[in-house]
Formats: sequence, C-alpha cells, structure tokens
Amino acid sequence: MPASYKLFASLAAPALLSLALAGCGQSAPEETPALYGSAVVGGFELVDSAGAPVTDEDFLGKYQMVYFGYAYCPDVCPFDVQRMVQGYNQFAEANPGLADDVQPIFITVDPERDTPEVVGEFAANFSEDLIGLTGSPEAIEAAAANYFASYSKGQVTEEGGYLMDHSRSGYLVDREGQPMALLPVEQSADAVAAELERWVR
Repeated sequence: MPASYKLFASLAAPALLSLALAGCGQSAPEETPALYGSAVVGGFELVDSAGAPVTDEDFLGKYQMVYFGYAYCPDVCPFDVQRMVQGYNQFAEANPGLADDVQPIFITVDPERDTPEVVGEFAANFSEDLIGLTGSPEAIEAAAANYFASYSKGQVTEEGGYLMDHSRSGYLVDREGQPMALLPVEQSADAVAAELERWVR
C-alpha cells in the first residue's frame, strides 16, 4: 500500500472517534488537526518565478496550501492543481474576509526542467493567486522530506524526455507555519473547499 494512502488511513481515526462520541450522546472533544504532532513538519527554502529567495517563514500569519508536482506532468498535476485552486476560489467567494489569509503554493519536484520562469508560467495558467516555487535539487529534496512528499525520476527516452513519479497529497499549513491537514486535491474542488472551511479561521 502506498505511503500516502497509509497516511490518509491513519489520519481518519480521530474523525471517526469524534463521530462515535457524538452518536453516543457525549460531547466530542475539540477537534485537533491530524498533522499536529506528526513527522510532517513543513518548511522550505526555495526561489519564486523571478528567482528571488522564498521561505515558508515569508508566509507566517497566513495559511498555506502546498502541492508538490511538476510543470511537464501530462495528466495528474494539472487536474490536482486545478481542483486545489478551484477549491480555494470557492472558499474565497464564501469567505471574502479570509481570502487574503490563504496562500496557494505549487512546489516543483522537477528542478532540472522547472526553472523559475517555467514554474511561474505554470502557476499563472491556473490563477494569479498561485505561487510557483523551484530551487536546487538539494533544496527541493529537503522541502519534500519536510512534508513526507516522495518523488523519483522515470526512465529517460532517447529524445531526453521523462516523467516524474510523485505523491500527490496537498497540505494545509497554519498561520504559524505548522502543517495541520491534508487537502484532498485528488477528489474535488468541493472537498478542498470543505477542508478550508473546516480549519481556516
């Protein structure tokens, strides 16, 4: 079973316990975000589309929506990012006072091809609110490790092309820079918006 699915399964238990307590007539304890206290610590030191240094600390005071993918992805990433952005847009429409407190972020796992210009163009295709980040292979590796995001380079063709195999979880990070919940970007925009409604205050 892929690690990402095991992570989802392990994080479902607290929610099921809360439902069970409520069903028994007991008041459920205040819900704690599933990633608090986990090995998913977050954090990155990368560059933006202009080549300027960007770290997770630049977004302190805001929630971050973080997704790892790559611009040359032929199928999965565009749809995941689209659902993430659409979910953000739905949340922003329903909660205009909180819209500026949430920052969607795309981090590449393919720094070899995804230059600052490329990640900037990729992000702009989805929303002016989405920030694209890249960096050295070492910086990308460190960032992915902080989120327990996995990736690997596929076989290179004679023409020099290749695919990247990668996990596809989205992450919601709180105002203090701590990852707090997974974003269901693989499901639907509605599911992403619901998760934002659940946690963003």
